[in-house]
Amino acid sequence: MPPMQAPIFEALIVPHRSLTGRGVTIVAALLLALNSVVALHFWLLGAWPVMAFCLLVAPVFALLLAVDRRNARASELIMLNTQEITIIQTGPMGRRRQITLPSAWLRIDLEAAKGASRIRLSSRGRDCEVGAFLHEPDRISLFEALRDALHGVRNPNFDNPQLRDV
Repeated sequence: MPPMQAPIFEALIVPHRSLTGRGVTIVAALLLALNSVVALHFWLLGAWPVMAFCLLVAPVFALLLAVDRRNARASELIMLNTQEITIIQTGPMGRRRQITLPSAWLRIDLEAAKGASRIRLSSRGRDCEVGAFLHEPDRISLFEALRDALHGVRNPNFDNPQLRDV
């Protein structure tokens, strides 16, 4: 197996999450405390069905927060060198998928879809979508950076100091 070449372009893409793990814990604790106060208040007023509803809402909200935290573990690593582009996609459960496409035949397209665009990499009958969980401006920025890096691979700038003085 030939040695791995140094990447010319490398991007690690992760979903944006505004809350850290500690922040999620704090929000969940505050919601549980507030929900308990509301449930106790309505129970004391004699409206026990409202208390039952409050006891149902808290676990559902905690489950949704847990699912969101799990989905935040997804990532994509894109590495381009002079020979190939390698995409390593890691799912929320840790499952990895690696795709390698030769850069000589690589095509990078920004396809317009319903409401959002898609970055599609294709080469010799194989294709892959990258940056699906990015916001639109970030997706366009990734597309432009990939396009420019591929242009640099295909059109290298040879800087020969011996020819400068001629």
